[in-house]
Order: sequence, then structure tokens, then C-alpha cells
Amino acid sequence: MAIELPIYMDNHATTPVDPRVLEAMLPYFKKDFGNAASRSHAFGWKAEEAVERAREQVAAFIGAKSPKEIVWTSGATEATNLAIKGVAEYLKEKGNHLITQKTEHKATLDSCKRLERMGYEVTWLEVDREGRIDLAALEKALTPRTVLVSIMLANNEVGTIQPVREIGKLCRARGVLFHCDAVQGAGKVPFDVNLDFVDLASLSAHKIYGPKGVGALYVRREKPRVRLLPQIDGGGHEHGMRSGTLNVPGIVGFGRAAELCRTELAVEEPRTAALRDRLERSLFAGLDRLHLNGSRAHRVPGNLNVSFSYVEGEALMMALKDVAVSSGSACTSASLEPSYVLRAMGVGDDLAHSSIRFGLGRFNTDEEVDYVARLVIEKIGKLRELSPLYEMAKEGIDPNQVHWVSPNH
Repeated sequence: MAIELPIYMDNHATTPVDPRVLEAMLPYFKKDFGNAASRSHAFGWKAEEAVERAREQVAAFIGAKSPKEIVWTSGATEATNLAIKGVAEYLKEKGNHLITQKTEHKATLDSCKRLERMGYEVTWLEVDREGRIDLAALEKALTPRTVLVSIMLANNEVGTIQPVREIGKLCRARGVLFHCDAVQGAGKVPFDVNLDFVDLASLSAHKIYGPKGVGALYVRREKPRVRLLPQIDGGGHEHGMRSGTLNVPGIVGFGRAAELCRTELAVEEPRTAALRDRLERSLFAGLDRLHLNGSRAHRVPGNLNVSFSYVEGEALMMALKDVAVSSGSACTSASLEPSYVLRAMGVGDDLAHSSIRFGLGRFNTDEEVDYVARLVIEKIGKLRELSPLYEMAKEGIDPNQVHWVSPNH
């Protein structure tokens, strides 16, 4: 089978739209172009009907009890901002303390930093070497003034899955709301807002083979009923939680993408994991001094984050110009700073700088995996030939223990 270049292996940054999703969307760009808020004619009624059908599909996707618990947004960043700021502002009389972890997505970290500047208190939990939080540390951090805990389902860089159900149980027992950024995990691993005791969840269409520019926030309506203050004011759309004309084609695509993920998860999860394991086995068999970043046992099936000692990640990415992978997360990849996620996990700067994230997905094949593995092994070999540090390491000398002297001395 011929390999078509370039090969896409950056499915944590975004995913291609599934042809079945595109097919569902197309009518809503053309003949069914109405505004879902236009309640006086058939064009609006048809658009509203499509939006509500998609709401049911997304609710079913995450096990929500009612489609009314789904609030449409422009994406997961907006959903997370609405969840964290909206709840904190609504409950500020009850308490001003929030808890999150240091390896969250920037949407969570920066929302919490904004609240800190406004006088709220935030506890930033540490993570272990695998990127998981300590439940005992979370329990210890809870106070009578804690109103929200925000911990993601799966990390966007290293794929580590958090013990979400145990976190949810703990929060529920203490009467604290639990927000989960489920963007990188929902559709890849089982996730159910009721079984996992989640009160708010951020979702994104473009991470599950749907279109960009549309997301959703799950907001629990009973036991407990979650209330929040809107962050965008306007026409009072989405039960007053998020004003703005709805992106009907995008929402339709989100609904179809969610439905496909829900019905095909049992087949897709093991298939993607097998591709990931095939790539991992090949790389670790063909190269020495590789380090797996994240958890071996608790990670999403398509994620492989590896540090290649004595090779700069940026140099390797340039050498792999026919393969789309990433060094760090897409949201912050313009920065030359080592990944804050890897740093928080205790990975040294040298290894953090040499990390590459492979994101395998629905449309990748065994042939592509084998091609990429061969290419990476070849390019790493050539780059290491240029590295005196690698030569020293092979001779048993630790470059970190060498006392380097300036030639001027």
C-alpha cells in the first residue's frame, strides 16, 4: 500500500473532520441555513430542530441525564472560562477558594490566574512523575471556602488520565463542585458525567473528528443544580448562560461526531491503542536512551510522548518534515520554553526539550506507523552522529557531571 505524504500524527492538536460528519453538516450551509433563534418561520424551526437533535447526541455521548444540560460555546476554551469564572463569581459569597493542578490546559490555568488577580485563592496541586495528582493532597487542600475543583480527564501533552471518578466522589462528599476539562479524553476513553460525579465538563468538536469553532459545556441541573454567571451578555441564548447566534452547521457536526465516538468507542479504543503500541515498540527497539513521558498504565490510547536524549525536539521536527507531530502542546508551541507539563512532572529541561508528541487517530494506518518509525530511527541516528554528548554518554561519561571550562581560561 502506497504511503501518502505528509502523514498526520498530531491528533491531539486537532483531528480531520470525518466524512460522515461533513455530510451531516452540508445541508445547514445551503438550503437549511436558518437562524435557530428565528421562531417565526420554517427556516428557523428547522435550524432549531437540528440544534436540539445535536444537543441530545452530545448529552448521550457523556451520559448526561438531560439535553438541557448541554450549553453550546465557540469551543472548549470558552466552555472552561464559563465554567470556572461563572461558578466562582456566582458562589463568591459562599467561598473564594478553587483547586486545580499545575498540568492543566492553559484555558484552566489562565482562568484561575485571572481569578487570583481578582482576589480569589487558588491551590495548585503538584503531580507525580506520571502526571497524576495525589488524591490525599486534594482532600487535604479542600476547605469550607472551596467552591470548585477543576481537574482534566486526560492531559493534552502526555495523555495521562486522572482518577476522575475518585475525584468526583470526593468532591460530592464534601459538597464542592467538580469541573472536568474532558476535551482530550471524551471519545477516546469511557467518560460518564453521572458515573464520574462530574458537575461541569468542557468539550470540543474538533478533537473528536468534528469541526473547529464549536464546543460545549455540560452543566448539571440536579443533585446538585449548578448555577453560574454568564460571561457573554446579549440575547439570552442557551437559557441565559451564553448569548450569541448559534453556529448551526458546527453544532450539527458536533452532534454527529459525538454520536460516532459513542457508538464506535468499543472498536476504536483498542484499534488506536494497538497503533500507538506498535509505534512505541518499534521506536524503543530501534533506538537507545528513549524516555516515555506520562503514564504507561493510565493514558489515552493514541498518545505517545517520548524524549529522545541528545536530540533537540525542534531539530527532529524539522528533520521529520513529512510527518505532522508536535513538541509540547499546540496552544503554546510558539514558545521555546520547555513544556510546563513536563517540568511539573519533574522531567529535566534537556529531556523536555527533546520531547515529541505523537497523536494517533481514527485515520492512521499500520503502514503509516511503520513508515514513521523507520524515519524517526533514521533521523535520530543522523542527528546523534552530530552530538558529542551522545558519544560521551555511550562511553559511560555523564555529560551532566562534566566540568566544562571556557577556552579563554
